[in-house]
Amino acid sequence: MGKDAKDSYLVGLIGSGIGPSLSPALHEREADRQGLRYLYRLIGIDTLGVPPQAVGDLVRSARDLGFDGLNITHPCKQLVIEHLDALAPQAEALGAVNTVVFEDGRAVGHNTDVTGFAASFARGLPDVPLERVVQLGAGGAGAAVAHAMLTLGAERVTVVDALADRAADLAAALNRHFGAGRAAGAALDALPALLTHVDGLVHATPTGMAAHPGMPLPAELLHPGLWVAEVVYRPLETELLRTARSLGCATLDGGGMAVFQAADAFRLFTGHEPDSARMLADIAELADAVGTPSQ
Repeated sequence: MGKDAKDSYLVGLIGSGIGPSLSPALHEREADRQGLRYLYRLIGIDTLGVPPQAVGDLVRSARDLGFDGLNITHPCKQLVIEHLDALAPQAEALGAVNTVVFEDGRAVGHNTDVTGFAASFARGLPDVPLERVVQLGAGGAGAAVAHAMLTLGAERVTVVDALADRAADLAAALNRHFGAGRAAGAALDALPALLTHVDGLVHATPTGMAAHPGMPLPAELLHPGLWVAEVVYRPLETELLRTARSLGCATLDGGGMAVFQAADAFRLFTGHEPDSARMLADIAELADAVGTPSQ
């Protein structure tokens, strides 16, 4: 899996609000330790002044300029699909791509968010109950995280989104993949009732990121009986996590997902095996240094 190993690589990240990203440092540090020449460039759509729909042009330009691959983040993970030549099975099942590898002139889409979140959750919240889970957010990251939760053994995931149709569509896709009754969709106004009788909350919207500060739900809906898992990792400690911890909730920040998805992408880009333990130490150090980590 991945490209034939060589010793020089050019990769990048396409998305919005990616200025404080830790991905360049995460990838380049690991490459340096492996003796690889590795440049990771940020391709911010807001900096360029282009809309998310321009992702196809940016992918084509990167391919033509000799990039080895790209990471794709909010808000382009779903928009990029129509511009790719092929999809790995997991990306196809998800309908979301966060990693593009250029192989023989073709752009192939992958999704390392699923494996990244699953590895982080198993490491950080290994013993929490998983009978009933509420997930807030049904976008590109949300699709990956919901797949990961069901793969980890969650009995039922209820997906809540500001766009009720999007939540329903994701739930339908999850039920086709995992079996009837494993997922349900709900509108935002159902959240208060849902959170009174579930084991945990997974947050998978951009709210809480440096560019989108704040809480994704009213603080009074949280209670000590919940565990709370966060996808945002810019910053590592979001307002949601800070509030949940103050109530005594078990919590998981987005740093582990950032590292494990980056490690999987590094492997796809280079064919070299990354050391995720070293990368976990990196993100702790980098986040402490800058305070605003991102993909």
